[in-house]
Amino acid sequence: MSIQMISIGEETGQIDAMLMKVADFYEEEVEQAVKALTSILEPIMMVGLAGMVAVILLSMYLPLFGMFDKMG
Repeated sequence: MSIQMISIGEETGQIDAMLMKVADFYEEEVEQAVKALTSILEPIMMVGLAGMVAVILLSMYLPLFGMFDKMG
């Protein structure tokens, strides 16, 4: 698509305007891709963080429960 727009810009003598349109198009495309990636990545990070918190809590409380079982 960009090659076609550049060739049209060369034919009409408006290559700078066509290059700006191509740049705007690809900038919007990259912005949408980044937005999609962050929307997918955010829940994955939340699940990972919840897993780390669960591991920390289990590593703290399981020895306490074992100690209480031996005491009582």
